[in-house]
Amino acid sequence: MNTEITGTQASMHDEFTSFVDKEIAPHADKWDQEERIPAEIIGETARRGYLGAFLPECGGVKMDMTTYGLLCEEIGRGSASLLSLLTVHGMVSLALARWGSEKQRERWLPGLASGEIIGAFALTEPDIGSDARNIGTIAEAEGNSYMLKGEKKWISCGQIADLFLIIARFDGKPTAFLLEKNTPHLKIEPMKGLLGFRSAMLAHLSLDNCQVPSENLVGKAGFGFSHVAGTALDFGRYCIACGSVGLTQACVDATLKYACERKQGGSYLRDHQLIQEMLAEMIAGSKAARLLCRKAGSLKDLGDPESIMETCIAKYFASRTSLKAATDAVQIHGANGCGSEYPVQRYFRDAKILEIIEGSSQIQQIMISKYSADKERRGINV
Repeated sequence: MNTEITGTQASMHDEFTSFVDKEIAPHADKWDQEERIPAEIIGETARRGYLGAFLPECGGVKMDMTTYGLLCEEIGRGSASLLSLLTVHGMVSLALARWGSEKQRERWLPGLASGEIIGAFALTEPDIGSDARNIGTIAEAEGNSYMLKGEKKWISCGQIADLFLIIARFDGKPTAFLLEKNTPHLKIEPMKGLLGFRSAMLAHLSLDNCQVPSENLVGKAGFGFSHVAGTALDFGRYCIACGSVGLTQACVDATLKYACERKQGGSYLRDHQLIQEMLAEMIAGSKAARLLCRKAGSLKDLGDPESIMETCIAKYFASRTSLKAATDAVQIHGANGCGSEYPVQRYFRDAKILEIIEGSSQIQQIMISKYSADKERRGINV
């Protein structure tokens, strides 16, 4: 498997790096404190075509999965909260592109590609996270429409989203619906004071018999989790895996700089062996996680079904690596690592969230072990 990037991919990577260095990284701590991402930076992200990366026919910039992984890595290096926008917006876009009707694609995809419409994925509920197949939100048929009732929580970018991809139960089957933000009886409550992803503008949605026209049913009844959400979640895991690599790299960069400037006991931190050990693990972990993400992206570009499990492995390893790197980064910074003057405190808080969203580390462990055991039973090399 070739994990080296091409000249074209390298050129786009340079573009992503420049964008993050100039427009995102210098301001991410301020956004974190304000608990919002300015509309101007979202607009610039859209103007560059990044919100429509898989919708070139609708005005986005055409990217393969490997290139998109590079974008997520760089955005994750600058702001995990902005990464969440690319993640959930892309989840909605890809799910619609694959499972939406022709009418739905014509209506929604151009706006999603341009950023005129912001999409958000609404699966998680107050009492349902990892057990997503047993969601409590209910849809009932009423004439030529459906009535949705329930709650959704921890919805990234829910405060600014124009279109929600809602997973609800219809006739006992998980089913996907498109819900517009101006739908009567939809209440959107901002969520504040979170541990991490503070500027991701999360929201709690309350649906009190929200009427959805029948043409807003995505796919068919029973396809909500296995097909629509499955497509979205696989993409989301990939985005978060690559973004975790970026956050780890941010920890490496910040800690190397600090270790080369800070003295302790008359010597620079970089010269202390215990510090060297932590730096070495941080650097090695970032390189290993990057290779796992490149492999997953390459398999996706080839259309290989193994890409789904490789994405789980990449997400599991990369998110855990980012938390270990952020923990060590704060430790090396000492008391300074706990203050707002240094970004490692934000990295630490955001890294913990990366271990939870789009399938927790424990869910990835279950999926990886079950899949591997099944292959072993069938006599296939793991």
